[in-house]
Amino acid sequence: MASLTPMLLAEIHKGAKVLVVDDSRAQRHLMSATLKRAGYRVIGAGTAEEALDHLGDPEIRLIVSDWGMPGMDGPEFCAALRAMERPYSYFILITSKSDRSEKARGLDAGADDFVTRPINWHELRSRIRAGERILDMQEELREKTRVVEATLSELRTIHCAMEQDLVEARKLQMSLMPPEYRDLGAVGIASKLLTCGHVGGDLVGSFPVSHTKLGIYSIDVSGHGIASALMTGRLSALFSATEQHRNIAFSRQTDGSMAADAPEQVVARLNNLMLDDLDTDIYFTCILAYLDLETGALDFCQAGHPHPLVSTLDGQVITIGDGGPPVGLIRGLSFEKSAAQLNPGDRLVLFSDGCTECTDPEGNMLGEDGLASLLRAHAMTPTQKLLHQLEQDLRNFTQNRDFEDDVSMIILDYQRCAQSQKTLNLADQALA
Repeated sequence: MASLTPMLLAEIHKGAKVLVVDDSRAQRHLMSATLKRAGYRVIGAGTAEEALDHLGDPEIRLIVSDWGMPGMDGPEFCAALRAMERPYSYFILITSKSDRSEKARGLDAGADDFVTRPINWHELRSRIRAGERILDMQEELREKTRVVEATLSELRTIHCAMEQDLVEARKLQMSLMPPEYRDLGAVGIASKLLTCGHVGGDLVGSFPVSHTKLGIYSIDVSGHGIASALMTGRLSALFSATEQHRNIAFSRQTDGSMAADAPEQVVARLNNLMLDDLDTDIYFTCILAYLDLETGALDFCQAGHPHPLVSTLDGQVITIGDGGPPVGLIRGLSFEKSAAQLNPGDRLVLFSDGCTECTDPEGNMLGEDGLASLLRAHAMTPTQKLLHQLEQDLRNFTQNRDFEDDVSMIILDYQRCAQSQKTLNLADQALA
């Protein structure tokens, strides 16, 4: 028998526990003595049944077993081992068999490796070392898996917390929105916001300019995440419906009173605010409009936003507006005023591009023509129900797929029901 040199012994991982199974006492003792000199802790067993009694020890991870034994042979012992719930053990069969079908039987039983008699002790050492490396890699993988699972568990906890925060953020953002429908006497206002995520970057609203004039706006902040939602919160505060001194549309006059500036002046002021006071790359599109309730005259500023639509009682849909650049991109821009005339029964429709850019399963966008067709089809639908119907139409168009962008819309119904007095009912929206 070739002896192991001190250098070879030094290469072997010390202390690993090996179970040696052989019905030959001499072979078992010889193998045990050789492995002990190599630094292994060895447990011997004369039968497979005796060996199974030792497998309650979780430290046994290396098993060297004879193939031919009385009672349960080596492959049967290996199969019984694999059926046990215990840490994986590397199993080496000692065999004199060279038939491929026999070795296939050993592999099918769960054996990891073979050593052929007469045993070459250097070969056995190498195969045990290979088994140790595999077990070490398995243990390393198990530890990494444990770390990954712990990390995933922590991430799931964080995700749940973030999810809850986003749910609350959505509630807060939706609280910035006006009621879905308000009857203000001379006008009715319907509004809707559908975010493509938890929170979005769209905002619609209105505020009284005077007792006979109403301001209405539609805003689409770039992006549709948390940063965009925070910006809508800031913009909502700038268009206070109850406190003129907090509303960016108003400026104090020499006599101390507050008066609304023209829409184009207000938009220019917003542009300066975005570029001079806010350190952000965010920009937004918007429409700010003032409606004179006594005359139906509409003055508005369109800044990068889709063209407003006017839906008439007879089913016509008219596009108005002259366009204009977005807010927050170029310092010192001037913005233009546009004008239109509303007649009693007309509905002014402001919307974000999420409405017209929603797509069907084939990728075709609805477009302004498609939205106009929907408005014509619902010319006689009451404003209180119109936005619900339009939402359903959009979902039908997309076949109930998620919207790719935030969808918002605000509809001003100009004296849909005849009013004896063209003034705002300010019961829930009082001038400061």
